[in-house]
Amino acid sequence: MSAAKEILQQPLFSVIQKAADELNAKSYIIGGYVRDLILGRPTKDIDIVTEKNGIELAEKVAEKLSELNKINSAKTGRQPEKIYVTVYKNFGTAMLVWEGKQIEFVGARKESYRYDSRKPIVEGGTIEDDQNRRDFTINAMAISLVHGEEGKLIDPFEGLKDIDEKIIRTPKDPDLTFSDDPLRMMRAFRFATQLGFFIHKDTFHAIVRNKERIKIISAERIAEELNKIILSPAPSLGFTLLFNSGLLELIFPELVKLQGVEHKNGQSHKDNFYHTLQVLDNISQTTDDLWLRWAAVLHDIAKPLTKRFDPNEGWTFHGHEEKGARMIPGIFENLKLPKNEKMKYVQKLVRLHLRPIALADSEVTDSAIRRLLFEAGEDIDSLMKLCRADITSRNDAKVKRYLTNFDFVEKRMKEVEEKDHLRNWQPCITGEDIMKAFNLSPSPVIGKIKDIIREAILDGKIKNEREEAYAFMQKTGVELGLKAI
Repeated sequence: MSAAKEILQQPLFSVIQKAADELNAKSYIIGGYVRDLILGRPTKDIDIVTEKNGIELAEKVAEKLSELNKINSAKTGRQPEKIYVTVYKNFGTAMLVWEGKQIEFVGARKESYRYDSRKPIVEGGTIEDDQNRRDFTINAMAISLVHGEEGKLIDPFEGLKDIDEKIIRTPKDPDLTFSDDPLRMMRAFRFATQLGFFIHKDTFHAIVRNKERIKIISAERIAEELNKIILSPAPSLGFTLLFNSGLLELIFPELVKLQGVEHKNGQSHKDNFYHTLQVLDNISQTTDDLWLRWAAVLHDIAKPLTKRFDPNEGWTFHGHEEKGARMIPGIFENLKLPKNEKMKYVQKLVRLHLRPIALADSEVTDSAIRRLLFEAGEDIDSLMKLCRADITSRNDAKVKRYLTNFDFVEKRMKEVEEKDHLRNWQPCITGEDIMKAFNLSPSPVIGKIKDIIREAILDGKIKNEREEAYAFMQKTGVELGLKAI
């Protein structure tokens, strides 16, 4: 493979090779960097495995890179950058950063597992042992840095062939691979989704057989893989694999409950699971924001709990947006996603996702537009992206009509925003203003007056300007029995 020999001309790998020679340490580039090199994908993470001590090799490489930096700095007149090594003694690994690349060094090892844990018993080993323990054939390839064999591709499990055929397959018995480390089941689907590959049938069937083993994996590790699937170009592939294997039921049962179509009196509703996947794929074409994509995943999450059949209306899901927003903290807790401002952002988008379409009427009032702008605030653009992604009808005329309606809503919002400045609402009358105007101490009446002023602005009774709002505040206080000073 010519690409393998070419990279050895790069200063970094030349330095690593020289350091390994000095230590008499057979060393290799292995794993994801080799895979991505073959695929032509950019990557900044490089794994080096050595049959000696990985920490010693890292320190020797850092020493040589620092010397190289001194030479380069002498030419440019810049201060040379010292290379620092971060050591993880518990894992026997070391890491350094050079020119934006993160290089990790580890000694070759072989592993064995206990049934009740994914933490392996580790022993020193050879490059062959290290490749044997890898998760998939495409991640088990190595490029030799050994003197006399430099640039040689070591591919004992035909990973190169699997890349050509776009296949995810385990190097060894897949049942043993997934039983030893069940997180590899999630990784299989993640790689398939990221790369657009297929899961080999033997590998997939082994995942189905071993799916219950996922229960020994921490929710944090599962969420990490789930987030990588969500951030893929077409996340629906990963979720479909998770669903078909039975893993999704175990890690995210609320989403599985969306699947299925019920029929009654000749009427049916759409399959909300596959609709959700389409919405997720749609929004993935317009944003790389993880949490906006999570809003797409969760926008209809409460539909199974709100589904009703009405003889006149047919199938309804009234209130699913509000109930869905209330479900989100529990889902984030179960998945060990961060319960912070990101969660509140997702809640807001889920709660508001039906509102813009309700405004697509030429008779809608400025007041209704103001209220949406006020409630969405700086997230209004995200909300509109979600609403547009939510259009999944196969009826092209219907899709065109909805998109035209959203164009109209956005035009109206722009007009109202330019006039009333509500996107990033800051009250023009503060609690301190009210206390000074009526000689008050902190009390509930201050909040009540602020609410009345806000509602008056949103209803268009007064402008969102201090002078007019102050006069309204004084009038309101008097009506509530307060005495202006």
